[in-house]
Amino acid sequence: MLTVSGLKRLHIFASFDLQDGECVALQGPSGVGKTLLLRSIADLDPNDGTVKLDGALRETMPAPVWRKRVTYLAAEPGWWSDTVQEHFSGWDDALPLVARLGLPLTCGPWPVQRLSTGERQRLGLVRALMLQSRVLLLDEPTSALDSASAAVVESLIAERILNGTSVLWSTHDNAQASRVGSRVFVMRTDGEIEENRP
Repeated sequence: MLTVSGLKRLHIFASFDLQDGECVALQGPSGVGKTLLLRSIADLDPNDGTVKLDGALRETMPAPVWRKRVTYLAAEPGWWSDTVQEHFSGWDDALPLVARLGLPLTCGPWPVQRLSTGERQRLGLVRALMLQSRVLLLDEPTSALDSASAAVVESLIAERILNGTSVLWSTHDNAQASRVGSRVFVMRTDGEIEENRP
């Protein structure tokens, strides 16, 4: 279980639990701080408060270990090498996910600048899923995808959730939020979150 207690970053203040095998959808207006919240939980930005995984404090783990267990996926993932396959520790191991997401198996040697925004988004998801994280923090993971590709992503994440992965999924799409989330959190303009109960 992921436990967030009194997490503070700029105007954001959040406390909640994320159970194993649970997906919570995170909504709110653009610029309200959803990305800041996800990045803070992943310890990518300075923040105050307590974040625990299975009772273990985030501070007791080296940052790379924490981020492998609690993985943040940006809406526009970062790229630091020239070709696609250089971003994967084992490109061959990634191929089943690459195929599942409708990408050509030959895209490994492609230069990154050849990729469309949607292709980069799907390959970023492949990279995140390869880590086999306990918690996925997804920041608009289907924002650049058509409805068919988005449905594949939702299906893939649903399988991970069934296997015990916890997911906090930021989305502007109300229909998607109700499809993927067992609960929906709404971030208000004052930076606090509240559960949107049906």
